[in-house]
Amino acid sequence: MSKLKLTDIRKSYHSGEVVHALKGVSLEFRESEFVSILGPSGCGKTTLLNIVGGLDRYDEGDLMLGGKSTKHFKDKDWDAYRNRSIGFVFQNYNLIGHQTILQNVEIAMTLSGISVNERRAKAKSALQSVGLGDKLNKRPNQLSGGQMQRVAIARAIVTDPDIILADEPTGALDSQTSLQVMEILKDISKTKLVIMVTHNADLAEEYSSRIIHLRDGEVLSDSRPILQDAQEAEHAERPSSKPQSAGARLDVGKTSMSPATAAALSFRNLLTKKGRTLITAFAGSIGIIGVALVLALSNGLSNYIGNLQAETLSGLPLTVSENAQQVQAPSGPPDALTGGSGGGAGEFPTGDVLNVTEDPAEAEQHVNVLTPAYFDYVDKLPVELPDAVNAISYANGIEMNVLAKGGDDVVKFGTSETAAGGGAALPPGMGSAAPSYWSELPGDEDYVRSMYDLIGEGSRYPSGAGEVAIVVNSYNEVDKAFLDKLGLNGADGERKLTDFIGRPLLKAVPNDAYYAESAGGLFAPAGADRYADLYSGSEGTTLTVAGILRLKDTGSSSSGFLTPGLVYTPELTQAVTDDASGSAIAAAQRSSDRDVVSGAPFAEETLKEARLQALGAKTEPTSLNIYPTDFAGKEEVKAYLDAYNEGKPEAERILYTDLSDVIGSVVQTMIDTVSYVLTGFAAISLVVSTIMIGIITYVSVLERTKEIGILRSIGARKKDISRLFNAETLIVGFTAGALGIGIAYLLTLAINAVLNNVLDLRNLAELSPIQALILVLGSMLLTLVAGLIPARAATQKDPVTALRSE
Repeated sequence: MSKLKLTDIRKSYHSGEVVHALKGVSLEFRESEFVSILGPSGCGKTTLLNIVGGLDRYDEGDLMLGGKSTKHFKDKDWDAYRNRSIGFVFQNYNLIGHQTILQNVEIAMTLSGISVNERRAKAKSALQSVGLGDKLNKRPNQLSGGQMQRVAIARAIVTDPDIILADEPTGALDSQTSLQVMEILKDISKTKLVIMVTHNADLAEEYSSRIIHLRDGEVLSDSRPILQDAQEAEHAERPSSKPQSAGARLDVGKTSMSPATAAALSFRNLLTKKGRTLITAFAGSIGIIGVALVLALSNGLSNYIGNLQAETLSGLPLTVSENAQQVQAPSGPPDALTGGSGGGAGEFPTGDVLNVTEDPAEAEQHVNVLTPAYFDYVDKLPVELPDAVNAISYANGIEMNVLAKGGDDVVKFGTSETAAGGGAALPPGMGSAAPSYWSELPGDEDYVRSMYDLIGEGSRYPSGAGEVAIVVNSYNEVDKAFLDKLGLNGADGERKLTDFIGRPLLKAVPNDAYYAESAGGLFAPAGADRYADLYSGSEGTTLTVAGILRLKDTGSSSSGFLTPGLVYTPELTQAVTDDASGSAIAAAQRSSDRDVVSGAPFAEETLKEARLQALGAKTEPTSLNIYPTDFAGKEEVKAYLDAYNEGKPEAERILYTDLSDVIGSVVQTMIDTVSYVLTGFAAISLVVSTIMIGIITYVSVLERTKEIGILRSIGARKKDISRLFNAETLIVGFTAGALGIGIAYLLTLAINAVLNNVLDLRNLAELSPIQALILVLGSMLLTLVAGLIPARAATQKDPVTALRSE
C-alpha cells in the first residue's frame, strides 16, 4: 500500500525575485523502502523533504497520507503529524546542547503525553539500538560527530514514526562513520519508509532501494516507481503491518508540552548560562529591593505614626458641646475672623488705605441643641464603626460638692469653674483658667488601661462610685497646687505613692446637706466652719484612692488624655446627678427666674442654664468627647456625624470641633507624600525592569533559535514554544524576586540597627511575609509580561529557517 503520495506539488519562494523550487512534482512511496533523492544544489531536494516532513507548506497540488488529503490541515494537524509520523535526521545533528543525549531522545515523547518512566525506557532502548547505551548522561559536545548523528537517529525512531527523513545525514561525517550511519538507516528501512537527501551518489547506489533524481524542481528519473498494477498485487500479497495509516493517526489526540517540561527545558538552559542568569536576576531584583525597602520603612513608619496618632488623638478628641460655635461664611476671606483680610486686596497692600475688619464678636454664631435623639445616634457609633472609636465620654456640667482631708483640716476641693465661696456658676468657657484637677474617666476601662499603667504597690483601677485615682505625669509628678487643694500644703518630707493608695481623701456631699435654705427662700453653701462636720457625717460618698495612673512608656511625646490630678468614675457622676436632681435647691431653681444662691436675676438665659446644670436641676449631657482610634477612624467618625445633619435645617444641625484637624492635615500630607514617592519609585523600577527583562528574553530567543527549530520539527506547537520562553521569564522573575527579598531583608537589619542607635527607633523597617510574597509574585508577573513580545516573536519563527541558524 502506498502510504505517501505527492500530486503535482509546486512551491515558490518570494525574496525579491520569484524562485520556483518545485515545479509539479508527483511521487508515490511504499510503506517500507529506502529512497535516496539526488540532484545538484538548488534543485529542490531539501524543499521536497521539508514539505514531506510538514516543516514547509506547498503552494499547489496535494500531499496524500494514507489516502487522506492534507489540503485542509491546520497547524495542530501538521504538529501532530511531525510528532507521530515523522522522524528527522539532519546533517548537523540539531541536538539541544544543554540536555543530555537521553533527554534529547526523550524530548519528542514529552509532546505525546507519555509517562516519565515509559519515555525514559523507550529512549534508553533507542540509544542502545544505535550503540550508545553506555553514554546516556553525556552531553552532545562530549560526543564525536558519528555518535551525535546516531543520537539524532535514535531521536527520530523513538516515537515509532512511519517515515524517517534524512537530510544529508553523512555530510559532516568521515567515510567510515558514514557507512555505519547508512547501515543503521538501511536496517530501519526494512520496516519504515526512509527518504534521504544526499549528494553522495555512491552511498545512494549501495544502500538505497530506490533512487530519484531531481533537477530544476522536477523529477528527472525514478529507478523504482510505483505502478498501479504492481501496487494492487503488492497489497494482495502482503497486508500492512500497521492497522492505522499516518493520516488516520492524526485524528487521535494532539501534541502538547506540559508546563513542567517547559520549565525543565528553560531551567536547564539557564543553568548553562549561570553567570548571565544571576546578573540578570540581580538587575531585576534592584527594583524589588527598592520597593521592599520603601514598603518596610513605610510599614514601620505607619505603625509608629499610628501609635502616635492614637495617643495624640486621645488628648485631642472630636468635641460636641452646647457652647456657641463660631461659623465662618464660606464666601468670606480665609482670615475674616482674625483680621488681615485686607478688604479683598490681599496681604501686604501697597495703597494708602486703612482697612477695617469685622468684629469677631459679630461673626455668625451657631448654638448646638443637643437632643436625646442625637445622643442615641452617637451611642450607636461603637456599633456602626467599631474600629474607628476608642471611647466616648459625656459631661453634664454638674458641680460636685467635694471636701478633702489630706491633713488635719478639711478643705473644699474645687471641682468646677465657680466663683469663690460657692457663688453663681459661670457659663462654660467663661470661668477661671486655673486647673480643677478633677475629671471623669471614660467608661471604657480597656481603652484607659491600653494607654496608662497602674503604678505603686496595691494600685488598682477605680470601680464604683466610691473610688478615685490619681494621675501623675511621666516623672511621677503632680502640681503643688493639687496638693494644696487636698490640704497637704503643710506636709513636709518625701512622699510615697503608697501614702495615697487605699487612703480615703475625699467626700462628695449631697446638695441637701451642703446647702441650707434661709427664711427668704435662698440657699447658702456650707462655710468652712461646717466642713469638718459634713466630712465626718453620714451623708455623702467617701472617695478612696484606688490607684495611681501614669502614661505608658511608648517612646512617644504624647501627654495622654487624662490631666494630672484626680479622676473619678462615671458611676460617681451618675450617683451625684441622681441625688442632685431631686434636691431642694434643684427644685427651687427650676421654678425661679433668679439665682437661688445669690438672689440676683439672671442677665441672660445661658446663665440660668449654667446654674441649672451646676445644681443638677438639668441632667442632660451638655457636651461629649469622641476619641477616634487614628486619623482614618477620625474621618469615618466625622462622616458619621455629618450624616446626622443631612436634610436638617441650619438651626437643628449639630456642629463639632476637631481639635486635631491641623495635626491631621500635616500627618496626612506626609503620608501622601510617602505614598507618591513610593508609587513613583515603583513605577520607575517596574519600567526599567520590564525593558531589561524584555531585552534579555529577546537575546535568549535569538540564542535558542535552533532549539526552536528542533522543537518544531518534532511536533512542538507555537503555544509550546511560547510556553517555553514564558517559563524562562517566570524562573528569572522568581529568582529576581527571591534575591531581592533576601537582600532587602538583610538591609532592613542594617537600617534598623542604624535607626536604633541614632534615633532610638526600634525595628522601624519591617517587611511583612505577605508583602514579600506579593513582591515575588509581582516580579514573576512583571517578567512574564516583559517576555510576552519576545516569546511571541519566537513562535513566529519559520522552522526551516530556525534549523539553519547557528
